[in-house]
Amino acid sequence: MTEKEKMLKGMLYQSWDPELLNERARARKLVDSLNRSKSTESHFREQLISDLFGTIDGDIFIEPPFYCDYGYNIHVGDGFFANFNCVFLDVCEIRIGKRALLGPNVQLYTATHPMERKTRASGVEAGKPIIMGDDVWIGGGAIINPGVTIGDNVVIGAGSVVTKDVPSHTFTAGNPAQMIKQLS
Repeated sequence: MTEKEKMLKGMLYQSWDPELLNERARARKLVDSLNRSKSTESHFREQLISDLFGTIDGDIFIEPPFYCDYGYNIHVGDGFFANFNCVFLDVCEIRIGKRALLGPNVQLYTATHPMERKTRASGVEAGKPIIMGDDVWIGGGAIINPGVTIGDNVVIGAGSVVTKDVPSHTFTAGNPAQMIKQLS
């Protein structure tokens, strides 16, 4: 099994593998072009994002700067909006439903490292996917940790650190994030 196959399956893998280094370099070039583009170059930005992301289902908008590892593990639905300075560490799949809104500085981390010291010291890492439903709003500065699933019609408060799955129709906030109330 290749290191990329291990990465995509959420297994321990070597991130310094030449194939993965090349794919990250490709993503960095696209991200750099996106981040240096002018606000008047909307068609150019759309093409860069289309080349970077795995799938885009409809109209989306990303406010640069934006950062990611690979890009091809990112899948977004129609009406997706990401405000300034979002970071997606996409060593595993990030799948976001329709009409999702991300405030500035939102960070989605699929990358994780072993808890055991000797294994961690070897440099290997792993990942766990992040899945979001439709009509999700994530407030500025929130961090979504590896392996989290967020249901439909969810609001995550600004500055929250989400470490566990979030059920549909809830407002969740805090560090660590907790359900505050049900939404209609």
